[in-house]
Amino acid sequence: MSTLQRAALVPIVALGLACSDDDDPTQPTEPTPTTFEVRVANTSPVYDFIGSGVFNTPVGADAPGPVTPGGSYEATFSAPPGGVLSFATMFVQSNDLFFAPDGDGIALYENGAPITADVTDQVLLWDAGTEIDQEPGLGPDQAPRQAGPNTGEADPTDMVRRAEDGFGNIPAVADLIEVSVTSLGDGRFRLVIENVGSGMDIATSDGGSAPNVIAPGVWTVGSGSDALFAEGSSDRGEGLEGLAEDGTVSDLAAALAARTGVTSPLAPGAYAVHSAAVQMFTDGAPDAGLGLEALAEDGDPSGLASSLAGVSEVSASGVFNTPTGAAGPGPAFPGDAYTFTFEASPGDLLSFATMFVQSNDLFYAPDDAGLALFQGETPVSGDITAQLRLWDAGTEVNQEPGIGGDQAPRQAGPDTGADEAGVVRVVDDGYTYPSTGTVVQVTITPQG
Repeated sequence: MSTLQRAALVPIVALGLACSDDDDPTQPTEPTPTTFEVRVANTSPVYDFIGSGVFNTPVGADAPGPVTPGGSYEATFSAPPGGVLSFATMFVQSNDLFFAPDGDGIALYENGAPITADVTDQVLLWDAGTEIDQEPGLGPDQAPRQAGPNTGEADPTDMVRRAEDGFGNIPAVADLIEVSVTSLGDGRFRLVIENVGSGMDIATSDGGSAPNVIAPGVWTVGSGSDALFAEGSSDRGEGLEGLAEDGTVSDLAAALAARTGVTSPLAPGAYAVHSAAVQMFTDGAPDAGLGLEALAEDGDPSGLASSLAGVSEVSASGVFNTPTGAAGPGPAFPGDAYTFTFEASPGDLLSFATMFVQSNDLFYAPDDAGLALFQGETPVSGDITAQLRLWDAGTEVNQEPGIGGDQAPRQAGPDTGADEAGVVRVVDDGYTYPSTGTVVQVTITPQG
């Protein structure tokens, strides 16, 4: 606790004014307090995936390209408990066939534990339904032999489906590729897709053979189903056709990236209207033990609100914990908002804090001194989001946002992470966080 905060918690003895007379009309009158309403809205986009990306450079190669027998692709990614992996890579000796799990994807945790396993038996060969099939390894409109991309005729059966071996020369998936997932700890995984073909994998009707080749692909991690396609439905037009016909991934990767990010609730928070003698926290100093830790780690503002209520230089304080229209207290999900009201007079400052829930101990708040509620005698009004920062309470070691097992949505109980013994500061831990304005918007409105 800073010296300033300690002083603020000591009752202040007011000095009486000699010859005071409340009824003396010559004495200046106290200004009428202004009532303010503050709205804390969750503006976070709702994302389908916590992660997505491409694999396009064979292991040991210097540049993107296909993988021939003996080669492999690798990708590393993060996934929270409950995370599901989907991916797709082209079976190159075809018109529009590709390897992928089914719509349920590959579960990356079993009984809460991350997997390390050969998952080849969960991978199937699919037909994108975008180009009519020709004999694998021989068709003139297949990538190794076509004059240019997208040259084949349209498939009359316009839907994604399991590939049929209509020409009788496609080996089993396990004879073509081997897929493994390895846990690297702390929610990190490695995906390896190895081409296990021999070089003479696909016998053709002209008496020859063609090697198995796989092309660059994409991966996603989410918790839903049908990430890349839906069996029995048409291609979505997001880029799967380019991947399945020509091994091009840029369009599909861009479409997935637009749907990838951290969707975060906001947690109940605390506020205080105070003089300059009080701060809710001090930048660069350890948490003062007034309740900020519980707010920042577990979304519990009650302790901080109680501490602030007992400070003489705090004229109003409380919690905001029930989203507008909700039946009771709870988190504010995207599209929800908290509101709270208070009275203040010129010279008063406002401090408030709400947890960034997909974290260990991060919270949104103005600077430690608080926000001035008046400019001269004029009450402030409008959007004040630009004055917020994402702060690190310094009380728990940070994990990757949206992934960490000790973060509120995934932890076994409150206060379960490793102690950091740090200081309160604007977050700067090497992880990537969404910009403040994309998660929270705060507006303040004088009433009347």
